[in-house]
Amino acid sequence: DQEKYIHYMLLDVGRLSDNINRILNLARLESKSYQGDFRSTDLVQSVEDLLEMHAPLFEGCDIRIHPPAGNSWRHPVDRELFDMLVMNLLTNAVKYNQSDCPRIDIRFQEGRRNNRLCFEDNGIGISKGEARKIFRRFYQAGRAGRKLAKGSGLGLSLVQSIARLHKGRVEAHSRADGAGSI
Repeated sequence: DQEKYIHYMLLDVGRLSDNINRILNLARLESKSYQGDFRSTDLVQSVEDLLEMHAPLFEGCDIRIHPPAGNSWRHPVDRELFDMLVMNLLTNAVKYNQSDCPRIDIRFQEGRRNNRLCFEDNGIGISKGEARKIFRRFYQAGRAGRKLAKGSGLGLSLVQSIARLHKGRVEAHSRADGAGSI
């Protein structure tokens, strides 16, 4: 019994530690003095490295990377922050998924004026009304008492702040077939 309760306590400590770190990261990003360490980085390779490093977290998932034609996509990023952004999007895609094998397609799309990094999943989707709200601090999708996943409601707010710091933005919507989010 003691081992069981110690295990529960350790899980709670980990969860609380993650919440504190998210709050501190968000405060750091929103401070006027934060500059970041931006370096030209191959984002395709960065995502591949991140997936390899955290493979146990995504065991049983089908994650596919669709690189651009040249297989390389360089952009100036703060690597630590970019990794946080990617991890938050990937873990949300897995948490809000009820299929036996969560699938995530990561697409690097080059445009004339803008480039897009798209994460497309086969999860539960998102309603139009919630698509704007999910980037607010402490907001969690779903009605109270019926949440599919537990969390602090800070992950996507952090993602939005990281995107803005990189002169980008984040959008969310359901796939056309309603079976997942982009």
